[in-house]
Amino acid sequence: MAPQPNKRDVNQALAREFGLSADEYARVLDIMGRTPSLTELGIFSVMWSEHCSYKSSRVWLKTLPTKAPWVIHGPGENAGVVDIGEGLAAIFKMESHNHPSFIEPYQGAATGVGGILRDVFTMGARPIANLNALRFGDPALPRTKRIVDGVVRGIGGYGNCVGVPTVGGEINFHPSYNGNPLVNAMTVGIADKTKIFLSAAAGIGNPVVYVGSKTGRDGIHGATMASAEFGKDSEEKRPTVQVGDPFTEKLLIEACLELMATDAIVAIQDMGAAGLTSSSVEMAGKGGVGIELDLDHVPQRETHMTAYEMMLSESQERMLMVLRPDRQDVARAIFEKWDLDFAVIGVLTDSGRIVVKHQGEIEADIPLDPLAEQAPLYHRPTEETPKRAPLGEVADPVGLAAALEKLIACPDLASRAWVWDQYDSTVGGQTVKRPGGADAAIVKIEGRKLALALTTDCTPRYVHADPEAGGAQAVAEAWRNITATGARPLAITDNMNFANPEKPLIMGQFAASIRGMSAACVALDFPVVSGNVSLYNETEGKPILPTPAIGGLGVLEDAAQAVGLGLAPGLDLVLVGGTKGWLGQSLWLREVAGREDGPPPPVDLAAERFNGDFVRGQILEGHVRACHDVSDGGLLVAVTEMALGGDCGAHLLPGPAGVVAHAFWFGEDQGRYVLAVQDAAAVLQAAAFAGVPAMRIGSSGGAELTLPDGATMSLIALRRANERFFPALMEPTG
Repeated sequence: MAPQPNKRDVNQALAREFGLSADEYARVLDIMGRTPSLTELGIFSVMWSEHCSYKSSRVWLKTLPTKAPWVIHGPGENAGVVDIGEGLAAIFKMESHNHPSFIEPYQGAATGVGGILRDVFTMGARPIANLNALRFGDPALPRTKRIVDGVVRGIGGYGNCVGVPTVGGEINFHPSYNGNPLVNAMTVGIADKTKIFLSAAAGIGNPVVYVGSKTGRDGIHGATMASAEFGKDSEEKRPTVQVGDPFTEKLLIEACLELMATDAIVAIQDMGAAGLTSSSVEMAGKGGVGIELDLDHVPQRETHMTAYEMMLSESQERMLMVLRPDRQDVARAIFEKWDLDFAVIGVLTDSGRIVVKHQGEIEADIPLDPLAEQAPLYHRPTEETPKRAPLGEVADPVGLAAALEKLIACPDLASRAWVWDQYDSTVGGQTVKRPGGADAAIVKIEGRKLALALTTDCTPRYVHADPEAGGAQAVAEAWRNITATGARPLAITDNMNFANPEKPLIMGQFAASIRGMSAACVALDFPVVSGNVSLYNETEGKPILPTPAIGGLGVLEDAAQAVGLGLAPGLDLVLVGGTKGWLGQSLWLREVAGREDGPPPPVDLAAERFNGDFVRGQILEGHVRACHDVSDGGLLVAVTEMALGGDCGAHLLPGPAGVVAHAFWFGEDQGRYVLAVQDAAAVLQAAAFAGVPAMRIGSSGGAELTLPDGATMSLIALRRANERFFPALMEPTG
């Protein structure tokens, strides 16, 4: 029996409204052999959306390196899985909630956190840490203040309530994000490496079970909304934004983990983007089976919901499972104990189709193989970003002291304490290095010495100037930040945030970034195990800066070996890595010289590996008391951050004669670290023996920072400059 007609006429115009092109709609008609029902059109539209199908990015994502001896599961599952030793696995992923966070900042950010938590505990892991990577527009705009406030409260509100610490992240400001902020959320969990749960459905006749919260009308067509540019009416799209409940999420985590301790689960999938549609289609498709759903049994919190609404709702805190029939009562008892909905809504079949029934009628009947195999795959035209002309010499307009004060007060370098203070970074009691205390967060595994180092990194202005170099630098900086704690980098997750892929220059940025990332991953033995693509980050034709955010994970065999960045008195400061004084695309150039030009600093991946391995070795041998990589703002900013981090001053020596002072101290040459050590001579001797560039640049102590030109700056004044931005931005008005 064919599906019953729906109230809205299904035609090419409606398909276009749902985000399908004329060619894509023609392909739907060919697959179905008839005009689809409204529910069927909705299923095709979300499964073939950019957000779910990666139709513009798949050809490039396949070129990323994804394997290593320690990788258990790479891309394709809910999250990536790596072996961290002692019989344990780390499960982690980063995902975007950009469009919803512009429309409704609090709920957009909160449900972004909830969604990424589910991706991780779906696979059998207990979440132990959250991170985020945030990009906002011009701080002078009232809209930016509203979005920052809502996003930060949303992240804190959800993470704090669910009991998972938010331990790290990054924040940038740039006018390109005025109409399209980026909210990328990352979660890390721990599981027994022999008990990883996957999503491929199996077992004809096995029950399909819905658990968690009830289904409402929130978030309908959220995946489609996230696959299109914004226009003037974007802030009116609130119905497409989901509403989160972290208290229910906490119950769902505990119920799922309790059930996972039994042998009841055959397959499990989060109801994320596209909700019941994506979870059922992906589970059945991966397992090579059919699935039949009866929506009469779906728990609903609103009356008179249609099949179309239930299949496309993105209501939060919901999971779909395939269970062993003989364990169904055990599962039901667990979820009822945790006061969560439990409903058998379907069965696995051998039909190879998804069949959706509601009120005795067939609302959808679609063959699964063509739905997946004939999904659009585009080889979009690419245009290379023109190479920037060399910068040439740039005079110092203000001197070292004035430049330093301006830099540490600027939005990209100002203290994030206002933000961190809204996040519970220590719940669970295993956070060893809190936000701001080290280059990467350190979270201990409960009951063991083992710890994880976690970071998020990207420098969008580099990627905009040279996407390939910028992509490589993003991976290298994540590797460097993990290394600077003493941890061994294992793998990354990525969040590829770009504008409209139908524009060749944007698609060229994406492709070049992937090339750079891939080269860095290979050179650093740092594979990609999970990720997310967010395209069409563009409002009224204005694109964001290309932002391939990287989430990095590393491991320490003993948490006690981790070092932070804060100085202590009586230490020598040693710079590891070569310095040519690269000012192109630097923050000094933008904030002090008022220019945004030149090429970004080159990334020598062999030097990155060589320098980083040397630094890690020195840390693990106990020779390093503090370590900080040199990145935004250059060497003088890095030393200042170390001084403020330890509330301890420093005395800096003049730089080498071959590099002008402002370029040496503010250049953003890559592959560099500042080490605070007890015995500089021994470290320098070891560096010389290893062939690693290194030099002593000063010593720690006192309550002032003495600059290489003899000027002195009190830590009190530096801290005041560093801490004023966020409180001033967020102070009440009116």
